[in-house]
Amino acid sequence: MSMTPDLQQRFSNLGENDIDVLIIGAGINGAGLFRDLSLQGVNCLIVDKADFGSGTSAAPSRLIHGGLKYLETGEFGLVAQSTLERNLLLKNAPHCVEPLPTFIPVFSWTRGIWAAIRTLFGSKTAPRSRGAVLIKIGLRLYDFFGSRDQVMPRHRLILKKQARKEMPHVTPAIVAGGIYYDAKISRPERLVYELVSDGLNANARSLAANFATLAAVSDGRLTFRLPDGRDVTVAPKLVVNAAGPWIDHVNTLLGAPSRLIGGTKGSHILLDHPELVRSLNGHMIYFEADDGRICLVYDYLGLALVGSTDIPADDPDNVRCEEPETEYFLESVRSLLPTLRFDRDQIVYSYSGIRPLPASDATAPGLISRDHSAPVKEPESGRQFPIISLVGGKWTTFRGFAEEVADTVLSRLQRHRSQSTRYLAIGGGKAFPADAEQRNAWISDAAARSGVAAARADELLGRYGTTAVALLSSPSSYSDEQRLTGAARYSLREIDWIARNELAIHLSDIVMRRTTLAIEGRLTLEGLQEIAGVAGAALDWNAERTASEIQDVVSQLSRFHGQALTGKVAAEPEKAPRPATG
Repeated sequence: MSMTPDLQQRFSNLGENDIDVLIIGAGINGAGLFRDLSLQGVNCLIVDKADFGSGTSAAPSRLIHGGLKYLETGEFGLVAQSTLERNLLLKNAPHCVEPLPTFIPVFSWTRGIWAAIRTLFGSKTAPRSRGAVLIKIGLRLYDFFGSRDQVMPRHRLILKKQARKEMPHVTPAIVAGGIYYDAKISRPERLVYELVSDGLNANARSLAANFATLAAVSDGRLTFRLPDGRDVTVAPKLVVNAAGPWIDHVNTLLGAPSRLIGGTKGSHILLDHPELVRSLNGHMIYFEADDGRICLVYDYLGLALVGSTDIPADDPDNVRCEEPETEYFLESVRSLLPTLRFDRDQIVYSYSGIRPLPASDATAPGLISRDHSAPVKEPESGRQFPIISLVGGKWTTFRGFAEEVADTVLSRLQRHRSQSTRYLAIGGGKAFPADAEQRNAWISDAAARSGVAAARADELLGRYGTTAVALLSSPSSYSDEQRLTGAARYSLREIDWIARNELAIHLSDIVMRRTTLAIEGRLTLEGLQEIAGVAGAALDWNAERTASEIQDVVSQLSRFHGQALTGKVAAEPEKAPRPATG
């Protein structure tokens, strides 16, 4: 079983004309729109050719930020919206999003002013070397735009002595440092799934299908093949193309060719570097590399995340961090932090994705706008439905983008908004404890009800938010004490619950998106076989399917993420560990 019984029943009852809006693409923009429209009572079907949140949405810098650099290009509206949405996400998804104090090393006092002015007035060449005066002005503006629903302190500019005290390994070439606040997201892939889940819970007539392929388009009807081999046909009133870098390809399949996307590739690496992580003291360093590109490094789940590149690219199905990018990252952090060692043997994971940016003639990819738009292809002969394409945007602004598009859709359907999402908690963020006192009370109650230790209840709250209550209270043949080989902070009970309840179809969905096991570098081959055994029992896989799933994860990690799981993949994996008794 890959669908929950409820979702299976919904598909069984689905008629061709039951869907108002079809959303193609279940990344962050598609999932955000699915939740918003479902909350308004619109019957939606969201489909993706792969897993929820498995494309570009799984490859961000894992930041929730206002876009300080967009001030240079005069995109003040985007900065205002982004800082607001950042502040809202800190409230609405506290289980995934947390504040991130950010340090900017400053190498001069006045450099870059004229270049910045040229960029502000439309120059297509990137400014270089931003001095203290320019950074101070930028941070003041950033605080101003981020003042709505403000939840974090304002910026400060510190001189060299204090800056090097706070960041002891930074190069002595700096003259000052700026400190301001943005945010980071620990589990972006889970948040995409949670948005889909919230949409399903909001409207009993909405549906979602991952690994669904478009099989036919004819006379306003679209047929999708589900993973179980079943075909479903719908005749939507409106189609939303939220396929990200695949938008133009999908529009061609729908009979409405377009040239909307001019994507760029963003790559990242994760380093196992405890000394660096300790020295960052919870801060991100947001710095300018020697060639003028903006780079970053910060603590992500105990690893040092370094990113990112911005390279024109157009093949989202075969994107990975290449050798020149890896060397670029290592050289950049060596130059910034000369007293620390950086080498390839510290890299535990790498990833890359293509940003679905609008087609642009900018010579510097970093100057392509990160704003969003939603152009419409009106119905034509042979295609009765309009198509709205979700172009551009950034992770941080998905809710605002969804709200704008949802209002357009509601207007076309001659309906009205019944609920705002502005202060609506997402997934495990619902009823999340607001302060230390409430958190302690939640932990004590969860521990008492489930029998787990308080520290474990706290850990699961941090990982799943208040969804941890359902995980701990759901019947299971595994105990929480049964832990994964090589990843003792994860239990077999977690894997069993995810497999049965979170629409996972493949083993990779569990280890790469519903959890952070892969990106944390916590997978061993033995542990992966344990996970496959538990998932296979829950999803009724036979030995051949289980072996195939393991091999697929091993292959994906090696090909796309530079991660090698050593050992031999068993032709017939061991059965799942014996469930706990009593």
